[in-house]
Amino acid sequence: MLVAVVGPSGAGKDTLMGLARARLEGDPRFRFVRRAITRPAEAGGETHHALSVHEFEAAREAGAFALWWNVHGLLYGIPRDIEADVAARRVVVANLSRGVLAEAASRYRMRVLVITAPTPVLAARLAARGRETTEDITARLAREMSLAPGLDIATVMNDATPEEGAARVLATLTRAAEDALRS
Repeated sequence: MLVAVVGPSGAGKDTLMGLARARLEGDPRFRFVRRAITRPAEAGGETHHALSVHEFEAAREAGAFALWWNVHGLLYGIPRDIEADVAARRVVVANLSRGVLAEAASRYRMRVLVITAPTPVLAARLAARGRETTEDITARLAREMSLAPGLDIATVMNDATPEEGAARVLATLTRAAEDALRS
């Protein structure tokens, strides 16, 4: 099963997924995917496979990506080798764009894991990052988090400590592993 992680900026997706990855390390039921991104490795944020636009496009043309998308001026890709993991009934956890969820659901057994937080918490976290103006943060928070109809969705509210949020993510991933074995 593919577990597609989505959520608004400031929800703590990277933090919770990092904690979950560390706690599940060595558990053969799970694979956490490292995305290919046309962003330098030293740019910060998630650990990713940094590619130039030319390298990304060549990899895409060669069929290296199961899913790919372009958002905020960057190209993102999920490696094709996830398909072997899904076929082996492993839970493949990947941070995806909402824009590719319908395509992913048409190709894989998928559950969407929405990680979110109350609006005041999101606003405080975005402000603490110091990367956007107050106006930019207000505009970002006003964007609607809409998902395609018919998706299998699980929601984790990240409104407590990172450890509590990670425990909620782990519970959701454990249910996904149990469901993957039943299919």
